[in-house]
Amino acid sequence: MKLTKYTHACVRLEKDGQVLVLDPGTFSEAAKALDGAHAVLITHEHKDHIDVAAVKSALTANGDLQLFAPAGVAEDLRSEAPGAASRVHAVDPGTSFDAAGFGIRSFGGQHALIHPHVPMVANIGYLVDENVYHPGDSFIIPDGISVQTLLVPVHAPWNKVSEVVDFVIGVRAPRAFPIHDALLNGTGMELVEGHVKRLGARYGTEYTHLSSGESVDV
Repeated sequence: MKLTKYTHACVRLEKDGQVLVLDPGTFSEAAKALDGAHAVLITHEHKDHIDVAAVKSALTANGDLQLFAPAGVAEDLRSEAPGAASRVHAVDPGTSFDAAGFGIRSFGGQHALIHPHVPMVANIGYLVDENVYHPGDSFIIPDGISVQTLLVPVHAPWNKVSEVVDFVIGVRAPRAFPIHDALLNGTGMELVEGHVKRLGARYGTEYTHLSSGESVDV
């Protein structure tokens, strides 16, 4: 499986001629990531995880594109793109389904706490082909599941470095790559990734930096 990172939280997975895109948000190159996609997974409603205009355009242009998202996001997209309503699917946590030939399991249910005065929203983490885990905006660990490739939210208004490290240690995937990094400059990335790489290695996780547009086989 080929994994390509785009800016911030968006990744594109490709295998056997099929393309799955996760969280094409407004901070990412959403239109580029969605080009030729067969399915899209959205973790939650925040704009840095879903560029509604780009997703609507892709759904309208591609009559085969399927999209999966938490119920509230799915409902809004059906209103935005009524012609594609039958291809927009609501996802609950704790379910399994197929998306363009990729096996998906869903986890979590809630966005991490930003502040008690900021309303909570639904958030679904996705495990793809028993391999790649995208947690969205949460540190939910898939209990009893052996994750092979962990996508790590390295910086956000809702996290701190110790929580990032604990998440990596808790999942204990053999390899990990960054997501949710658009708010960090180079100095911040170096600082956070230094801790994650050093401490994660103690527990068997090889953390590797990926720049936007860079691809790896997983």
